[in-house]
Amino acid sequence: METDYAIIGGGIVGLSVAWGLLRRGLTVTVLDGDDGSFRASRGNFGLVWVQSKGMNQPRYAQWSQDSAAIWADFANEVGDNAGQPIPLEQNGGLDLHFSEDTLEATVQKYEKLKEKLGGNYPYEVLGHNALRKSEPHIGPKVVGAILHHQDGHANPLKLLVALSADVRRLGGRVLTGKTVTDVTKPDAFRVTCSDGTSVTSNKVVLSAGLGAAQLGPKMGFKAPIRPQRGQVLITEKLPKLINRPSLIARQVDEGGIQIGATNEEVGLDDRVTQPGLSGLAAEAIAAYPALARAQLVRSWGALRILSPDGLPIYQESAEMPGAYLVTCHSGITLAAAHARLLPDWLEGTDAAPDLEVFSENRFAVS
Repeated sequence: METDYAIIGGGIVGLSVAWGLLRRGLTVTVLDGDDGSFRASRGNFGLVWVQSKGMNQPRYAQWSQDSAAIWADFANEVGDNAGQPIPLEQNGGLDLHFSEDTLEATVQKYEKLKEKLGGNYPYEVLGHNALRKSEPHIGPKVVGAILHHQDGHANPLKLLVALSADVRRLGGRVLTGKTVTDVTKPDAFRVTCSDGTSVTSNKVVLSAGLGAAQLGPKMGFKAPIRPQRGQVLITEKLPKLINRPSLIARQVDEGGIQIGATNEEVGLDDRVTQPGLSGLAAEAIAAYPALARAQLVRSWGALRILSPDGLPIYQESAEMPGAYLVTCHSGITLAAAHARLLPDWLEGTDAAPDLEVFSENRFAVS
């Protein structure tokens, strides 16, 4: 074989898996797409987030918790090795509510999930006055919030840069500008690109985001994924205004405030729209009135990668044993799990996590 693993997709998911495999002494070749590819890794919200995940599937909540628990150690190792620090704040995250009814309904759901998790779901409910003590710029329309202590946020672009650098430092081969058109397995795997490049490998990981929808069926996967657009706004750099991230806004390590995001079913359209941006701005100002005076410097739209139930998919192909589909919409949150834990699943070791609930069997039609 040219390489133990060929990884199709060089975003956060693919590079996290590559890093974990290289760290175990395996050889890895990453085939990354061109600049015209849809790239969630370059347009996401940067949250390391447990809160609200797995409401209908506790195993997803556990998997997110497992990753969040080792995220800081993972980021420190990658950042130190690459000489590219990865800013992370993991002091809890806020789910802000403008209605007592929605706050109470969410708490009831969290209590049910907490019971299923054996009590391991560390959150507390903050009324407006208690919230204002830690977030003095919060607006009067916010009636309260749920503070989940496992949540936080990172700089996703610095994570991407550091991962890419450390994958190369560990001996990984990263081929950029490669559009994979076919994967065959006459004996070994042969991954073929549109420019004629081909790579032979012992195993293949398909982590190409939305690209898996076209390539997956050729490899024996259902790959039932769809795009969902999220638009965001970025302000100028500001003095400290927000202490903890929320799903409405977060203040990044460089001082700017990221506002977002929309959830739009618009197909492969990653444009920004005036109604989308106006809605984000209005909600952000309702939560943090001081933002009404902030200057906006840029905006963008990016496409999430979603399965029908929103959960990750981890699947080995029945038609091509040794080929794996790895896809999710929480690539930042799950980066540590993909780097530190998923290689055991790919290699079939005794320490392999139980990921059966994330297989494509759940999409089978009776």
